[in-house]
Amino acid sequence: MTAIRVFLCIILLFFFAATPAQQAAIDSLRAILEKSGQDTVRVNTLLDLSNKLMRSSPSGSIAYAHQAAELSGNLNHLSGLALALKNIGMGYYFEGNYIETLYYWQQSLGTYEAMGDRQGVANILNNLGAVYFNEGDDAKAIEYYLESLRVSEEIGDTLRIATALVNIGAVYYNKKAMHEQALEYYLKALPMSEALGDLDAIGTSAVNMGEIYLEKDEDTAALYYFEKALGAHRGSDSGNEAYAMNNIGKVYAKQGDFTKALRYQYDSYDLARSRNTRLEMAQSLLGIGETYHMQGDLQASVQVYRQAETIAREINARNELKFAYEGLADIYSKMADYRNAYKYQTLFSSIKDTLYDAETSKRIQAMSLNYEIDKKQGQIDLLEKDKALKELALQRQKAIRNGIALTGVLFFLLAGGLYNRYRYVRRNKQIIENEKDRSDKLLLNILPHETAEELKEKGSATPKHYDLVSVLFTDFKGFTKIAEKLSPTELVEELNRCFFEFDKIIDKHGLEKIKTIGDAYMCAGGIPAKNKGEIDMYIVENGKPKS
Repeated sequence: MTAIRVFLCIILLFFFAATPAQQAAIDSLRAILEKSGQDTVRVNTLLDLSNKLMRSSPSGSIAYAHQAAELSGNLNHLSGLALALKNIGMGYYFEGNYIETLYYWQQSLGTYEAMGDRQGVANILNNLGAVYFNEGDDAKAIEYYLESLRVSEEIGDTLRIATALVNIGAVYYNKKAMHEQALEYYLKALPMSEALGDLDAIGTSAVNMGEIYLEKDEDTAALYYFEKALGAHRGSDSGNEAYAMNNIGKVYAKQGDFTKALRYQYDSYDLARSRNTRLEMAQSLLGIGETYHMQGDLQASVQVYRQAETIAREINARNELKFAYEGLADIYSKMADYRNAYKYQTLFSSIKDTLYDAETSKRIQAMSLNYEIDKKQGQIDLLEKDKALKELALQRQKAIRNGIALTGVLFFLLAGGLYNRYRYVRRNKQIIENEKDRSDKLLLNILPHETAEELKEKGSATPKHYDLVSVLFTDFKGFTKIAEKLSPTELVEELNRCFFEFDKIIDKHGLEKIKTIGDAYMCAGGIPAKNKGEIDMYIVENGKPKS
């Protein structure tokens, strides 16, 4: 007979027994509260007081949380309101008032959703699952746990992933045929919790694993994990030691050491009672009743089981009621009290059928399977999106490469075209310059330099009057006879040689060539530039120019 432990997600909150040091901290917060104004500082102080009193005085915790909720609403301080509503629900949870717990946690969930605080959403979803688990509604519990797991994985919150895994394992543990699946979840959660160094998560994972090994008659492994859980909870000062102590007592009872078993279990009950944690009180009493039953003290066992039944009924803890009914039916049967035996056997069968049937098991497995399928599909979708993005990137790179190549080709063609045009322009320019030079030379050969320049600049030349010029006419003596002896080519070459020398002579003396006609050569002096009035033409005497 056992009851698995669920783990509440409580963000950065630790609950302590009312030790002297804790009381001093509470008194200090109350002093701060008296001096604070109606602002967020007061909200935070109220929440701190609520947290400090959560285990030792749930009703006091609830009262402070109500004040924090009211002030947060007036200030439109949503984060303070969400935490206050959660604390109110937590106080009612420890009192075993699950109706009020659900009411306030649903409001807290709505506030976190309105804020877009997904960590807060994952936290409350898990806690809501814990309420339904304690009420025996495993299908509803696992629905909330799986949703909490989904959100936690999306935001990468390892602590809440570990928490959800522990609590999903707890649901599986309620079905004996599913203990192996439960262990798989715990084995995933424990190393994650250890990596985080979260002692509460370590303790919850370890105690649940211990219960599975206890069911499998592996007492040594069970005791190892129970003691690991107890050490973790004591190290965290979170007030969760009672459950681990109760289970350590079960191991010793199974081994026949009833004195040691009862010592652990009564210590567990006393601790739970001092903190008014009624669920843990009921669980501790069930452990004590079972130990008395194994020891053979049936009267003591009945008395303790009846106490557990009363508390479990008051807080509607149906799993604990089931264990109480089962134990009482068995003991009354051994005591030959068949009327009570029948009564409790009927109650046990009724609540067992309510808590567990084949259809519920299928629904739980189906929800878990659907979650895994959705998770895998999500991974597939991400892979497909990643593939599509990679293909798009490749297409983009290909387009860029093609664009660069096309740009390069166009640039090459443009450069080639510009180069060819440059060569064409340069060639044409050279041709034009050559033709211009030829034209200039021809013009200068026909006209005086000044007249040629004026003609090029103005397109026409102004007639000029000269009072005095000298004109020279030359002719070759015996040209006709000489021409008869030479070929046309030789004749032209001879004349060209002679006239070339004539040109040099007249250039030397500043004369102006007029024209050549056959073997005649005509030039003039005093034009186009006027001299001092002297005759510019020099007569050649004795074959030499006059100096």
